[in-house]
Amino acid sequence: MQKVIVAVALSVLCSVSWAASKVVTLSVPGMDCATCPITVKKALGKVPGVVAIEVEFEKREAVVTFDDTKTSVAALTQATEAAGYPSKPVGSAK
Repeated sequence: MQKVIVAVALSVLCSVSWAASKVVTLSVPGMDCATCPITVKKALGKVPGVVAIEVEFEKREAVVTFDDTKTSVAALTQATEAAGYPSKPVGSAK
């Protein structure tokens, strides 16, 4: 019985997908007032897997750190678009 438990525990540990943090910069050209970044940050913050968000109004960009096992760049851009601020990645996710 003990061997079975150990075998099950090992198989679970071996099959776990380890999360990798990714960082993406999103261009959000529709931010045209000082309160827009607040709305963008709130929208991104509701996406499961988002770890950190920095929104720069002057650059019209949002830098998002996220868990790639829980979300994707597509989900992030969908969140900003749903909030009224279409976005697109500036480069590839790192």
